[in-house]
Amino acid sequence: MVVIDDTPECLRAAVYAARRAEHTGGTLLMLHVIAPGEFQHWLGVEEIMRAEAKEAAQEAFALATEAVEAHAEVKPELVIREGTRSEEILALIDEDEDVAILVLASAHGKEGPGPLVSSIVSGGDFPIPVTIVPASLSDAEINALA
Repeated sequence: MVVIDDTPECLRAAVYAARRAEHTGGTLLMLHVIAPGEFQHWLGVEEIMRAEAKEAAQEAFALATEAVEAHAEVKPELVIREGTRSEEILALIDEDEDVAILVLASAHGKEGPGPLVSSIVSGGDFPIPVTIVPASLSDAEINALA
């Protein structure tokens, strides 16, 4: 499973996850989580905002799928959930026993690896292995590692 968001580094993680799935005969699950705080308005506004958030998720999936298809022969399964990212990741892992590894991307720069990586790594026990893909890896390096 790889988490897809609007960060450029998530595409590196998606490519790694696709290459790994291809090499191991696995499948690729791409997850996009819509934050819960985005929909606290009147019903009509809430529905419009939810539709816009789902459209943004589909756009992120389209970019990630394009990157994946350029590097691997894997058709991803796409999942959109609403909630807190770390909670939805854990819930999906709990619900789908086929999820065997979580692939995340780390941002490069002085700001650190990113909030999701920090929350997962600092959370203690995690039910499956986590692979963190540096955003700076080239395609050749990803292929060698996957």
